[in-house]
Amino acid sequence: MELARSGQPRVVVTGMGALTPLGERADFWNGLKQGRSGIGPITLFDASPLDVQIAGEIDFDPRDYLDHKQARRLSRGSQIAMIAARMALSDAGLTTGDIAPQADRCAVVIGTTYAGFELLVDATLKYKSTGRSPNPLMLVNGLPNMPGHYISSDTGAVGPLMTISAACASGTQAIGEATQMIRNRRADLAFAGGVDCLIRDEIMASFIAMGVLATGHNDSPETASRPFEANRSGFVLGEAAGVLILESLEHALERGAPILAEVLGHASSSDASHITAPDEEGRGAEKAMRWSLDDSGITPADIDTINAHGTATLLNDSMEAKAIHNLFGDRATRIPVSSTKSMTGHCMGGAGAIEAIACIEAINEGIVPPTINYDTPDPAIDLDVVPNIAREVEVKVALSNSFGFGGQNSCVVLGKFE
Repeated sequence: MELARSGQPRVVVTGMGALTPLGERADFWNGLKQGRSGIGPITLFDASPLDVQIAGEIDFDPRDYLDHKQARRLSRGSQIAMIAARMALSDAGLTTGDIAPQADRCAVVIGTTYAGFELLVDATLKYKSTGRSPNPLMLVNGLPNMPGHYISSDTGAVGPLMTISAACASGTQAIGEATQMIRNRRADLAFAGGVDCLIRDEIMASFIAMGVLATGHNDSPETASRPFEANRSGFVLGEAAGVLILESLEHALERGAPILAEVLGHASSSDASHITAPDEEGRGAEKAMRWSLDDSGITPADIDTINAHGTATLLNDSMEAKAIHNLFGDRATRIPVSSTKSMTGHCMGGAGAIEAIACIEAINEGIVPPTINYDTPDPAIDLDVVPNIAREVEVKVALSNSFGFGGQNSCVVLGKFE
């Protein structure tokens, strides 16, 4: 492949950890295969005043994973990111003791939209209502780079530390940036992924005002997220953290690591258009997909499945379908294109990370997850969306798409290790 000829290190995935609305990594993948929805009534706050009262929440107690201070002081995003990183480290057959001798060659790259948002809001409201100075730790722990910091401090990784804030594309772009660090020999190992926990009343109210959330499903939350379907009405907000352990192939082989997949390539692009609406012709999305294939040294004919951004908004799904058709031509109708957001909701900065994990699971098991709640095809979207039931498919190469506010497009290509 092109990367091997270029002399850059190949980058492989050796561990994965996740907390999602469907559970931890194993339950997440089993839920996807079963076509099970992780969306339900909101329990994190009283949503009764809102028109939309459903979301994809994570069912976890931080006290089951973290010490007392961490469970009390850290933002929800920092908590689940650190837990997912610990899971990924264990999955890779590593401990913090293994990290210590090579700590300066270990990078941390985490993507997020607003991790820590709730601490900043609560501190602000407390100050304005009481006039008393807020706890300074709330200000610091509310910063978006804190998930990366806590992963770094928890594991002892003192190499490059980077936080990516690229809206809904954050998790995917973080994987791409970490891959590039290893290719450029700035690191031998990296924690890479994304996180967001935005199920808050002020966030929900804002999305409702924008008209982008799925409506009319408070009594049947599991049917609310309907990507690519004719009757789709918007996305369902979710929360998640996903972390992958990336290593140079040489480093992984030297320690006898389990190799789950290879990161073949990545790319990002900009629509340079509307702040929230995607370019209706999908030109930016097409470029990101095309450039990620170019970076991988492969052609559109090599892609076996696509994990679509597939948010279930009217504009995104039609735009993404156009972009796929423009890039893949006649093959566009024959490639399995599934949206796992139909089961998890849209987990914002965490979405790309857990969707990359889903792609890797698909590569290893030869199963493509379904797009559930697909009852009425949209005649304007001519794609094989793997409706409702998972499908056995030999997957050697998978493409994962993430497109975010501000015209931010990011794609990653993942392949079976050979």
